[in-house]
Amino acid sequence: MSTDPRRRVPRTDTLLADPQLAAAAGRLGRDLVKAAVQEVQQRVRDGAVAPDDAVGAVLAGLPATPSSLRPVLNATGVLVHTNLGRAPLSEAAVQAVVAASGTTDVELDLATGRRGPRGEAALAALREAVPAAEAALVVNNCAAALALVATALGGELVIARGELVEIGDGFRIPELLEATGARLREVGTTNRVALGDYTRALGPGTGAVLKVHPSNFVVRGFTRAVEVAELAAGLAGTGVPLVADVGSGLLRPHPVLPGEPDLQTALADGADLVLSSGDKLLGGPQAGLVLGRADLVQRLRRHPLHRAFRVDKTTLAALEATLRGPRPPVQRMLAADPAGLRTRAAALAARLAAAGLDAVAVDAQARVGGGGAPEHPLPSAAVSLPAEFAAPLRAGTPPVVGYVADGRTLLDLRSLAPADDDALAAAVLEVARRWT
Repeated sequence: MSTDPRRRVPRTDTLLADPQLAAAAGRLGRDLVKAAVQEVQQRVRDGAVAPDDAVGAVLAGLPATPSSLRPVLNATGVLVHTNLGRAPLSEAAVQAVVAASGTTDVELDLATGRRGPRGEAALAALREAVPAAEAALVVNNCAAALALVATALGGELVIARGELVEIGDGFRIPELLEATGARLREVGTTNRVALGDYTRALGPGTGAVLKVHPSNFVVRGFTRAVEVAELAAGLAGTGVPLVADVGSGLLRPHPVLPGEPDLQTALADGADLVLSSGDKLLGGPQAGLVLGRADLVQRLRRHPLHRAFRVDKTTLAALEATLRGPRPPVQRMLAADPAGLRTRAAALAARLAAAGLDAVAVDAQARVGGGGAPEHPLPSAAVSLPAEFAAPLRAGTPPVVGYVADGRTLLDLRSLAPADDDALAAAVLEVARRWT
């Protein structure tokens, strides 16, 4: 009798015909399941998997979906974490995306059977949320909004030197603006700018005055900036639009973030257009929001570049649900009660300590993230574990991302919903089990 180990390896067609694997192929795609089968076959050849266990090994190695993106428990304390996809969508927004994922009336008037206005309900929700806005437009992110403004308004853009900022991953505002063909007229110095610097720079070729919120840094000391209200008053009668990029997507003033600019206030103070992200403090999908004067919004809408930046039906659905539905997760995190966070941390730490782990509850400081409110740490609470837990927690299922400080792994609870506490505890206990 041959002892060739290759004879013990289940055939590919036999494995793929197994009812469980056939069902998985229908859900995930045949190619993905076949690749998993071939990997397990090699493990059978190597003696790591018994031939009779091949089907179970294949099933264990299959992902939940065909996408490589994995749900992650965000225990970093950063509410809007760019590397973790920024704002988690509300359940209402998720349901809206599912409902919109098939054929929808996104651009059809069902009453007449003719083409209708695209995304009108989402735009109406934006106008209701920001009453100072005459009109609204949605593009695929805030950088797209800025590029569209620079292109459609044309000419020379007047901007303070201290607002020519760089944000994440080397992205620089002046490089984006120059890529549109706009000419920049820099005014003031890196630390000080006055109203007269702006007004003296105006000329026949001025397309707009642009004010950009620095977002992720603060300059202290001998400084001066011109706020929107002062700048709007100084531009009155010139015909030059004032465009304010407020960045974070805060709709109205928030008591937890007193220094963060918001859309409603910027427009009420005299900005002609305001720009922001939809997936930061607003708590919705990735989007760039443009609100303000109806004539300027229409000018952007009719520009050919707008078509390239147009959002899809699922983004419109998620945005409308975020605006009209219950508070999204980011806003709930922002409003979390520190006492409640400490209670959760104490309960989790006690649960883990009862299983023999070195776990304690500690106070922590969370952050808004996404370039917002860099000088406004948020009081929070965390579960403290040995530093060695950080890497295996990231490699677990689901991955848990915390941070290491002072030789300890900290799992901050402000960036996690209370409903995630059981999953967090289970992930930590599983890491501990594998170690023992």
